[in-house]
Amino acid sequence: MKNFRIVFTFILFLLFGFSNAQKVGVVDTEYILNKMPQYKEAEARLNAQIDTWQSELQNLQSEYERKRSAFENEKVLLIGDQLKLREKEVMDLEKNIKTTTSLRFGATGEIKKLRTNLVQPFQDQIWGAIKTMAEKNGIGIVLDKTSNNVLFLQKRFDYSDKVLDILLKDTDKKEKTKTRK
Repeated sequence: MKNFRIVFTFILFLLFGFSNAQKVGVVDTEYILNKMPQYKEAEARLNAQIDTWQSELQNLQSEYERKRSAFENEKVLLIGDQLKLREKEVMDLEKNIKTTTSLRFGATGEIKKLRTNLVQPFQDQIWGAIKTMAEKNGIGIVLDKTSNNVLFLQKRFDYSDKVLDILLKDTDKKEKTKTRK
C-alpha cells in the first residue's frame, strides 16, 4: 500500500509538472552527505562512540560469562545466603547487559537519537541548498534519488552536484568569516 502511494504521488507530480510545464529535478541526498567533510567528521565521532559502547558491552558480556561459569562450577559448594547472593550477582549482570543493550542500541536508543541529531542539521542545510538551486534553475519539483522514488533519470536532471556546490560555497563563506574575526 505504501509503495502504491509513493508511485501514485510520483505520477501525480509528473502529470502536474507536465501540465504546468514545470521542470523536474532529482538530487541524491546520500551522495551529497558523503561529499560533505563536516558530515564525515560527525559520522566518525558517532562511530567512535558506537565502538566505545560496543567495547563496554563486550566487557560486560565477558564479565557475565566469567561469573556465570564460576557460579555454575561452585554452585554445589555454596549454601544458603552465599548461593542466593552469587545467583543474584549473575542475574543482575545479565539484566544490566539487557538494559544497556536496549538503552544504547535499541529502536529508541541513544545511537538512534545521536544519529538523528547528527543528520538533522545537514538535512536542513541540504534542504536550503535544494530550495536555492530549484529557484535558480526554475525547477518545480525535486525528487530525492536516495529514497528510491525515481524510476528513470537522465543525468542532466541530477542536480546533486549543484546542491553540493552551494553547500560548499556556504561553508567556505562561513569559514572565511570565522577566520576574519
